Order: sequence, then C-alpha cells, then structure tokens
Amino acid sequence: MEYVAMAYPSPIFVAGTGRSGTSQLANILGEHPQIHRIPIETRFIVDPGGFRDLADALTIRYDPYVGDDALRRLSDILTVRLVGRRDIDRGYTVPEAIGERHYWDAVGRLWSELVASTFDEVVPAAGFGHADWAAGPFEHQSYRRAIPRYFSDRSELLEILRRAVDTMFGGAAADAEKPTWCEKTPFNLLCMDFLWELVPEATIVHIKRHPVAVVASHVDQPWAPSTVDGALAWLKPVYDRWLAWKANADLDTKRYVEVRAEDLAADWPAQRKALFESVGVDDFATTSTFRARSLDHRNDQFDSDTRALIERALADVIPTMGYE
Repeated sequence: MEYVAMAYPSPIFVAGTGRSGTSQLANILGEHPQIHRIPIETRFIVDPGGFRDLADALTIRYDPYVGDDALRRLSDILTVRLVGRRDIDRGYTVPEAIGERHYWDAVGRLWSELVASTFDEVVPAAGFGHADWAAGPFEHQSYRRAIPRYFSDRSELLEILRRAVDTMFGGAAADAEKPTWCEKTPFNLLCMDFLWELVPEATIVHIKRHPVAVVASHVDQPWAPSTVDGALAWLKPVYDRWLAWKANADLDTKRYVEVRAEDLAADWPAQRKALFESVGVDDFATTSTFRARSLDHRNDQFDSDTRALIERALADVIPTMGYE
C-alpha cells in the first residue's frame, strides 16, 4: 500500500502487567514506517537503580551517601548488567540493540554531568588493630567515592537524563530512518508519572488482558511464581497499585491510550486503525497481528474451582479493569 506520512509522532512507552500482550503490541507499533521499536527491554529508566531512582536521589532525597549509592547502582546497570546480559529471546545486549555508538555516547556523557567530584577513601588493612599487619598483596587499599551533584532544580536533572534517552533511542530511530521510537517495559505501568516527567510529550499505551488469563500465563513463566497462590501474590499488588493511582490521575490531559488485547484480536483491522490513529500515525498493514486463538488458549487452563478461587481473589480488580 502507498504510505502517506502524518505529522511527527510522539515517542511511545508500552505498559502492562506482563503477559498481557506488551511484546506483541510493541512489535506491531515497531512495524509502522514512522515508529522504531527499541527491540529489547532497556530497564535503565524504571528499574531499581535506574533513572527514576537517581532523579529522587539527586533531588528530594539528596545527601552525599544517597547520591553516591544511586550513582554506583546506575553505573552497575549501565556498564555491567546491560552490557553483560544477552536477551534470552533476541540474543543481544541493550547496547547492541540500541547501537553501541549511541549507547556509549550517552553513558559516557552522564558522569561529567552528574558527578561533582571523586576521591579515594583509604581502606584499613584487614589486620588493622591486630598488631597492625600490613595489607595483603591483593587487598584493596582505597575505595573510589563519588560526590554527586545536588540539583535544586529537578528540571535541570531531567534535561540531562532526557538527553541520554534522546541520544540512545533517538539515535537508534534515526539509524532505522524513522522519526520516533517505542520502548516496552511492562512495569512502565507503575511509573507513568516519571515517564511523563522525563518525556512530557510521550504517548503511553497500556495494554490490558483478562486478569485470569494473566495469572494463567504467569504460572508458566520461569521468572514468575509457578503456583496460582504465588502468581496472585505477585499480581494483586500490581493491579491494586495501578488502580489506586489511576483513580486520582488526570489522564485526560496526557497522551494516554488504553487497549484490550481481546478487542484487538476480535476486530483486528479496525482496531489496528484506531490504535495507530491514537498514537498519531496513519493506519498501516503490519505483518504482526493480534489473533483470538493466541489469547483463547488460556481460557481452559484452570479447572472451575481454581478459576473461581482466582475470580474471588481478584473480585475488585476484574470489573475495574473492564472485564466481567
């Protein structure tokens, strides 16, 4: 089909509980000619020790120890964890997925913008106080410490972090010859305030799936509890926290899109068109789709008693999420 470009679309964050269709939705968005999907969960924005924690540590929670710890944890994420861990499904690291040049340009610039000074703290030898034995040949005799900057103006810090995101994600989109990007991490769901603080013009697309099916899918995952009770203990607080936040959030003033996986599968072409319009681009026939058979196989996973137990446990969640 001939593609006619619309106005420049906003960046997109995809959110959900996990096992709700976030990956498939991100794939579909990334097949659009104007949207580049960052092809891996990048983790460094919303995960513990990432940008969200750093933003508080260098502003409202600042003291030199809190800031040093936050910088150390961010360094571990950016220079150790994301560099050394390959995605199980896709087979590459976050720097490889984004582009090594863009990734390291962003990371390398951060430290000069976030660190006021560094110094080496002397570490006593292991035998200190016991005849004052000298340090062993392999003992660390000093410990590098960072004095973080304090940002009385939080927006200044957010501008620094936003530049890093633009360098990484915007650079990857430019390499793909697309004007904007889409990033998927399921627990973007619980961090929307910060994501909009970081990227005010972003569109957040929240994909929902029937909570019973989400429980069913979780018990089959190696990274989640393998029992129904365990999956409920994992998921119920996520639903509760999300719904409590949503009840007081002013989403009418934000670029927020909420879709149900079941609706996408039931009427794919029309729902696809509506989805693309909601994120500011023209419709486009993607290779990836939502299919009912990919969702329905969870319907009979539990016997009637187990399903009734789950429905009782989520009695306040299921209707509030839009399901009966």
